[in-house]
Amino acid sequence: MLVDVVELERIPATTTILATYRVDVDAVGELSGCERLRRYTRGTTDM
Repeated sequence: MLVDVVELERIPATTTILATYRVDVDAVGELSGCERLRRYTRGTTDM
């Protein structure tokens, strides 16, 4: 599962730092692992 989170909120909001994490959960929904895949500012677009 991939999750996007706010890592550092800034003003103006376009400079806020976000990150995408790969999250692994076990059969009962407990977190079993995670890895940060990328970090980016809110105004960044993928090419």
